[in-house]
Amino acid sequence: MSFALTSLVESNPAFRTHGGVRADIEAACARHPDIATFRELGPAEEGAMLYGVVLGTGPTTVSLIAGNHADEPVGPETLRSFVLNGLSNRYKMAPWFRRYRFVVVPHTNPEGEARNRAWMEQWPDPKAYLRHAVREQPGRDLEYGFPDMRPENEHVSAFLRDHGAYDLHASLHGMSAGEGAMLLINRPWTFRTQRLRDDFVDAAAAKGLPMHDHNRKGEKGFFWIEPGFQTTPRGDAMRTFFRARDDAATARNFHDSSMEFVASLGGDPLSFVTELPLFLVRSENSTDHRPDRYLELRERLPEIRARLERGEDVDDLLAPFGLRPVPLDVAMHLQFRALELGLRTVSAE
Repeated sequence: MSFALTSLVESNPAFRTHGGVRADIEAACARHPDIATFRELGPAEEGAMLYGVVLGTGPTTVSLIAGNHADEPVGPETLRSFVLNGLSNRYKMAPWFRRYRFVVVPHTNPEGEARNRAWMEQWPDPKAYLRHAVREQPGRDLEYGFPDMRPENEHVSAFLRDHGAYDLHASLHGMSAGEGAMLLINRPWTFRTQRLRDDFVDAAAAKGLPMHDHNRKGEKGFFWIEPGFQTTPRGDAMRTFFRARDDAATARNFHDSSMEFVASLGGDPLSFVTELPLFLVRSENSTDHRPDRYLELRERLPEIRARLERGEDVDDLLAPFGLRPVPLDVAMHLQFRALELGLRTVSAE
């Protein structure tokens, strides 16, 4: 395609809100009814209305969702830009819209987004993030809640089911911090995605990001593929992990992931999960596929957060990690690039 999806990233993007951008998305779809449909999906637990969009008329069907983890706001911004900027550039996007049909839920978790606004409004302050970030625990985690753990899962599942089966599914996620970029790919596609992986490494490097390399050796279903790449998470693997630890109560909190749900609709979809850090951790050379600096930071987080709660300084605790924010436009660029590479991969099959 001559028009790159990465061109949809604005020069100075910002974190918008689910409700604040709804009218613009609905109006954009109304201006282009031949290629775009806006749909209310149903209310979240506290009443916020979820919405989705179908873009394009092509034979290859793609599902795109974001926001399952509410403290990961880059994905929703990417999908909002995809809809709004894609339609405002509809003639340049025409080859994409002729070849693909995109089923998009820009934010699956608007009420979780609202609970994270305090730090998003102070972005890119790492202390604000560490002080105010809110993340749902197992049993509330939307990514492991398909098809009907929460009303949000039920509404998104119904929307996806109406338009499946799919050739490609992307659930856009992120990391609070990491030693670089990471991409998760569903296991049946690992041997078919070498070119995708090589090109994503190049794209990340061009933006100054190494790969976050963590071989978890199959723990919780995360199997290492190569540096920076693991398999996508699975609810059944999570349940098995906790049952093996005699923790049946936690195991029951894990339903299926969105990747498992989409696969259940038929076909042979490529699924991927983007994992781009909000803050880059200064890394050290490692040969054992273990992100030591990142893991050390995770161990220190309870102490860091406790100090912040007490209003105490944490500069001494943060200094060894050299945290620096990954600019929003860079993270969005890499999410769009991953989507381009995924579309190219399924189109070549």
